[in-house]
Amino acid sequence: MTKEPQKKKILITGGAGFIGSNLTEYFLAEGYKVTVLDNFLTGYRENLKPFMDHPCFTLIEGDIRDFDCCRNAVKDAEYVLHEAALGSVPRSMKNPQMSLEINEGGFINMLEAAREQRVRRFIYAASSSVYGDDTHAFKQEDCTGNVLSPYALSKKLNEITAFNYSRIFGIETIGLRYFNVFGRRQDPDGAYAAVIPRFLLSLIHHEAPTIYGDGSSSRDFTYIDNVIQANEKAMLTENPEAVNTVYNIACGAETTLNELFAVLQENLAEKDLTIRSVAVQYGPPRKGDIAHSLADISRAVKLLGYVPEIDVAEGLKRTVDWYWNEYGCAEEIKE
Repeated sequence: MTKEPQKKKILITGGAGFIGSNLTEYFLAEGYKVTVLDNFLTGYRENLKPFMDHPCFTLIEGDIRDFDCCRNAVKDAEYVLHEAALGSVPRSMKNPQMSLEINEGGFINMLEAAREQRVRRFIYAASSSVYGDDTHAFKQEDCTGNVLSPYALSKKLNEITAFNYSRIFGIETIGLRYFNVFGRRQDPDGAYAAVIPRFLLSLIHHEAPTIYGDGSSSRDFTYIDNVIQANEKAMLTENPEAVNTVYNIACGAETTLNELFAVLQENLAEKDLTIRSVAVQYGPPRKGDIAHSLADISRAVKLLGYVPEIDVAEGLKRTVDWYWNEYGCAEEIKE
């Protein structure tokens, strides 16, 4: 009788968050053992509810600022997908100390715990915010500017720390510089909500969303399924040239905030015609925000075999459908 191969164990930090919970769902479906470490500071128990009774799922409620907790969580893991962080540029401007304490201090704890436990590979969520005031039209991994916020600083420090650990201690690390990820389960509430869920919730409630600036600033919006693909390829690559570096993870397409609003409004208007009459309002530009962000993804394509399968238009359509089912249908029933 052939013995069934041992299922590989993955630790996902921040697994109750938007990206982390989507990674958890995917890798459980692929047959991995998944442990989630989360303190629920910004993540939601509701995101993990579908997995709580799964035989290959383990939840550890703890904080990456606690080194003993990190050490316990990483035990027996073959891979670490480090998604835990205190996100949002505006939040980091308001409380820089907390952003650095969690995003850099917690990162060092997790990386050191992974080194101690001889984890095979440490893959971490980097950020397009590290490009700062770089003026190049295409953002290339080796050409970053001066960072413009404490959040961006923390992400830059993560990369420096990972390079250092790879060089000195030999641990394999891969940083994935996410560009404006969006999709199902992204939090639409609160002062620090990302632009797409914030726009969607406002439109569903027939309220005018706010664009900071004149709407000409642009982003390389990246659907969540592309991010899942990038994490899987980073985890499983056997190409020695592909490790101990960072990658832009995006679609390689530019969308202005004005264009984004128009697409979201049109998609929602197919479900509620009155949404077409909701106007946008404009506010002053926010300090620390980058004006334009467009990724060169050629390194990820060449070394990881990453190819974004869901373009922005399709990703926005799927996202609108998900948010309408979660929030719009309930609104219709309530009315």
